[in-house]
Order: sequence, then structure tokens, then C-alpha cells
Amino acid sequence: MMCLQGQVAIVTGSGGGIGEVIAKKLASLGCNIVINDINAEGATRVATEIGAMGVRALATIGSVTSADDCRKMVEATVAEFGKVDILVNNAGITKDGLLLRMSEDQWDLVLDINLKGAFLCTKAVARVMMKAEYGRIVNIASVVGVGGNAGQANYAASKGGMIAFTKSVAQ
Repeated sequence: MMCLQGQVAIVTGSGGGIGEVIAKKLASLGCNIVINDINAEGATRVATEIGAMGVRALATIGSVTSADDCRKMVEATVAEFGKVDILVNNAGITKDGLLLRMSEDQWDLVLDINLKGAFLCTKAVARVMMKAEYGRIVNIASVVGVGGNAGQANYAASKGGMIAFTKSVAQ
């Protein structure tokens, strides 16, 4: 099993759901964890539970759709831990509906959180990782981003965009 002892990981959208599971798995491998979520109660709960696992945890409250919140999240991480080794762009939502019934707000919200959020968080952490000459960015996509799904035009577009974004940034 891989050991991540002493590394620092930011996991967006980790105040519950898949993000919580990812954060706890990384913590079980020795990673110090930054929980980021718009849900303060969930973020604080998960950070407390991770702290009880014997690693350090920090809860940051903010939206991945805000460049300022993403910058503050990275600054808080560096202030607390001195570095960022791993970023997991996990924050995401669905607002399903058939295209003819989908509102522009539903489209925008899903693309803003699922895709723009990954762009903003990656941009916020990139300089820190480049300066350290080390870093890993994990972007959570979906098979729906490759094959589509009825009633999920917005979600499919966001996850397909995430796949292309990941390939481009990696190069």
C-alpha cells in the first residue's frame, strides 16, 4: 500500500459524499488533509474525524466558483502546513433535466462548480507546486463525460470538459 506520510492534500467538496471518502482514504495513508466545502458543518465534522485518525486536518469554507476563495484556501493550506502536495478536484453537483426543460441557471451552476471550479483550484495551487517542483492533481471526471447520458447535458459537458482540461494541463 502506498504511504503518503507527511504529504498535504486538499480535497474539494469533501464535507461529505465521495470527497469525504477520498479525504479519509488519503488520511489513512498518512496524508494531512485540507477539507474544502461550502458546507461549514460538514467540513468541520470531517476535519474533526480525520484529526482523530492521527493526522492533521484543516477545514476551509469556500466556493470553488470563486477565484478569491480558491486563493484563500491555498494560502491557508500553505500557512498551516507549509506546502501542498496533492489537489483533488472533487467538488461537483448534478442538476439533471431534459435539454428543453433545462434552465440556463442549471447549465451555468453545474459548469461553474464541476469545471470552472477545477480550473480555479488548479490555477490557485499551480504556482505553489511549480515552486516546490512537486505536486499531484487528481481531477474527478465521469464515464458520462465520454458517452453522455439522457437528461445530463450539463453534467456530461462539465465532465467531458474535465477530461480535456486534465489532458491539456498535464501537457
